[in-house]
Amino acid sequence: MIFMNLLLGAVLRGGIYVLMAMGLSLVFGVMKIPNFAHGEFYMVGAYLMYFASVTFGLPPVVCIIIAAIGGFLIGAIAEKLTLQPLRKRSKGDWIVNTFMLTAGLSIIMQNLAQVLLGPNFKGVTQLWKGGIGIFGTNVTFDQLFGFIIAMGTVGAFWLFLKKTRTGNAILAVSEHETGAMLMGIELNKIHTLTFALSSMLAAIAGAVLLSLIPAYPFMGLTPLYKSWFVVILVGLGNVEATVVGGFMVAIIETLAAYYLGTGWQDVILLSVIILVLLIKPTGLFGKTLKV
Repeated sequence: MIFMNLLLGAVLRGGIYVLMAMGLSLVFGVMKIPNFAHGEFYMVGAYLMYFASVTFGLPPVVCIIIAAIGGFLIGAIAEKLTLQPLRKRSKGDWIVNTFMLTAGLSIIMQNLAQVLLGPNFKGVTQLWKGGIGIFGTNVTFDQLFGFIIAMGTVGAFWLFLKKTRTGNAILAVSEHETGAMLMGIELNKIHTLTFALSSMLAAIAGAVLLSLIPAYPFMGLTPLYKSWFVVILVGLGNVEATVVGGFMVAIIETLAAYYLGTGWQDVILLSVIILVLLIKPTGLFGKTLKV
C-alpha cells in the first residue's frame, strides 16, 4: 500500500515534469537552444493564473487558457527580440551564445518580476474544491485536475506535431534545417512558433500548480533543473522520450526521498543520470545531434 501511494504521488508529479521537459526538449531539438529561461515562463504562467483568478475571479479553466496565451505571446516576443537577431549575427558557437543569452534573459525576467510585482508569494488556497481517495490516499482535485490538464496538453500538443502541416514543418526543421528550408519552410516563423509553444507549455505547468506552489520571482529555478534532468536523461532533443523521462525522474525522486530522506533525492537522481551518461553518452533514447 505504501509503495502504491508513493507511485501515485510520483505519477501526479511526473505529469508536470513531462509538460515542462517537452517544451525544453522541443526548443533544443528544433532550434539547438539550451533555454535557461524556460523556468521563467513557468513563473509567467503562475503569475497570470494568480491575477486572472484572484483579481478578476475567473474560473480556473479560463485562467489556465489566459496563462497559456500569455506564455505563448511573451515567448514569441522574446524570440523575436533576442534569439532571432542573434541568429542573424552568429557566425559560430551558436549554442554557447544562446546559453548566455537565455541565462541573461532569465535574470532579467526574475528581476523584472521582483520590481513590478514584489518579492512576496502570491498563491491561492485551492483552484478546485474537494478531493478523491485513491489507494487509500486523499488526492485533491487540484492535484488530479492538474495532472489531467498536463497530460491532456501533452497529448494535444503531440497530435498537433504529428497531424498538422505546421507541426510537420516543426518536426522537419528538427530533423534537417537546410532540407526543410529547401522545401519552402520559413525558418524564422518556425523558430518563433517553436519557442512560443515551448513557453506556452511551461506557462500551463506554472498555472495548474499555483495552489501547490505560489508565484514568486525566483520560482522557475527548480522546474528548470527538473526539466533539464529529464531532457538529459532521455537524450537532448528527443521530444517523444520526455513522456517516459518525466515519470522516471518523478519516481526516482519520490523513492529516494521516502527511503533516504528529501536531502538525498537530487543526489540519487543525478547519480543515476551520470551513470546513464557514462554508459550511453547520448542519453537513454538519444541520438547524436548535428549542431
